[in-house]
Amino acid sequence: MAETIAPPLSSRFNCKRLELKRCLPAFLSSHKTLFTLLWIAALASVFLWKSNPIGAGFSVFWRGPLRPMPQLRPVAFNLTDFGAVGDGVTVNTEAFERAVSAISKLSKRGGGQLNVPPGRWLTAPFNLTSHMTLFLAEDAVILGIQDEKYWPLMPALPSYGYGREHPGPRYGSLIHGQNLRDIVITGHNGTIDGQGQTWWKKYRQKLLNHTRGPLVQIMWSSDIVFSNITLQNSPFWTLHPYDCKNVTIRNVTILAPIFEAPNTDGIDPDSCEDMVIEDCYISVGDDAIAIKSGWDQYGTAYGQPSTNILIRNLVVRSMVSAGISIGSEMSGGVSNVTVENVLVWNSRRAVRIKTAPGRGGYVRHITYRNLTFDNVRVGIVIKTDYNEHPDEGYDPKAVPILGDISFTGIHGQGVRVPVRIHGSKEIPVRNVTFQDMSVGLTYKKKHIFQCAYVQGRVIGTVFPAPCENLDRYDEQGNLVKRSVSQNLTDIDYDF
Repeated sequence: MAETIAPPLSSRFNCKRLELKRCLPAFLSSHKTLFTLLWIAALASVFLWKSNPIGAGFSVFWRGPLRPMPQLRPVAFNLTDFGAVGDGVTVNTEAFERAVSAISKLSKRGGGQLNVPPGRWLTAPFNLTSHMTLFLAEDAVILGIQDEKYWPLMPALPSYGYGREHPGPRYGSLIHGQNLRDIVITGHNGTIDGQGQTWWKKYRQKLLNHTRGPLVQIMWSSDIVFSNITLQNSPFWTLHPYDCKNVTIRNVTILAPIFEAPNTDGIDPDSCEDMVIEDCYISVGDDAIAIKSGWDQYGTAYGQPSTNILIRNLVVRSMVSAGISIGSEMSGGVSNVTVENVLVWNSRRAVRIKTAPGRGGYVRHITYRNLTFDNVRVGIVIKTDYNEHPDEGYDPKAVPILGDISFTGIHGQGVRVPVRIHGSKEIPVRNVTFQDMSVGLTYKKKHIFQCAYVQGRVIGTVFPAPCENLDRYDEQGNLVKRSVSQNLTDIDYDF
C-alpha cells in the first residue's frame, strides 16, 4: 500500500512569505471574512466528530477513554506465500495456520495482515492471533470444510454450562480466537462461507452428538473490527462475540436461507460491552441479531452482562424468529441498548425481548427509535414464558426484572399485530413508553395492541389504539388518563 504525503504547508497559501505582512492584516480586517473562517472551523470540528467511527458510536454512553482504531499493519502476507491453493478442493488449513504463526511473531512491530486473494479457499477451523488483520479480496471465498471430524471439540461456554444443543462439549468455530487484542476481519466484500447445508441436514435428522459450531467466534478479547465482508451459510450462529469489549461491526452482509437453516442467527453479542453494529444487511434462518448474556444458573454465576450496545442503520429479515432479539439467554443481564434506524421486512417478528422464570438477571434501559416494519406478522414482542432450560438445576424463583423500555418513532405497513407485551404476575413489565407510533394493519381484530401485566405510558397519538394498561399523556407530557389496571390481560392468541 502506498503511503501518501501531504504537500508542504507553504504551497497551500496564495500569500508568499514576503507578502505575509501585507496579506494578513487585510484579511483579518474584514469582519465578514473572519466570521466565515470561524464558521468553517466549527463545521470542520463537527465533521471530524462525525467521522470518528468509535466516538460516533459510543458518544452517548461511553464510560472510558476512547480507544484508537487499529492501524495499518507494517507487514502484509499473501495466503499463497504459505502454499495455499484456491481451487475449492485443496484443504488449506496448514497454510492458514502457518500464516497466523508468522503474524504472531510480529506483535511488537504492530502485527501483520494476511491477504486472501480471489479464489475458493477450503479450510478446516483455524485460530487467529492478536494484532492481526484478515483481509479478503473481492471474489475471495473462505470455505468451511463440511466433514465434522475436522472440527475440534471445545468445552461448553461457562455461562451456558451446556453445549446448547447437547450436553458436554461443542464444536468450535470455523474462524476462532481467544484472549486476543486488536483483531480486524475486513476486505473488499470477500466472503466467509460455512457451507452449513450438511450441518443443517444432520441436525434435522438428529445425527449430531455435539452442538454445531459458529462461523466466527471471538472470546475474551478486545478491540475487534468486522467490516466490508459477507458471512454466509453458518452451521450455527454466524458471528458470536463472547465476553468481548470494544467491538465494531460495520458494513457486513450476513446471509442464510430463511427456511430450513436452523439457528443461523446473524450476530449474537454475548456478555459483551461497548459494541457498535451499523450499516449491515442481515437475512438468516433465525434472529438477525440476538443479544445474550448466559443461560439460567450458569449465566447468573458467570455474571457478565451485555451492556452499552448501539445498533443502527440496518436492514434485517427473519421469517422464522425476529429481526432483533434480546434473550432468551440473558441471565447475566442486558442494559443500555439502543436500536435505531432499522428496517425489518418480510419477517415473523420485528423486535423481541424473551425470557422466563429461572433466568434471573434483568433487561433495562432499552431504547428503540425510528423503526420501520414492512410486512411483519408481529411488530413488538415481550415474552416472559420462554421456558427452555439447560437442565433441571435452575431456580424457578429466579425471575428476571424488565423495565425502562421505550419505543419512539415506530412506523410501517402490513403488520398483523403491532404490539404484544406478555408480562406475568411473576415477571411484570415496568416503565414502558410508546411515542410517535403509526403502523398500518392487515388484521382486523379488537385486541391488536395486546398487553398483560404491563405498566407504562403512551405520549401523544399512537395508532392503533393502545391497550388499557398504559397511562395516557398528551404531547406536552400532561397526564390525560390513568390506567384502570396494569394487570389487564387481552392476549388471546400467540405468535
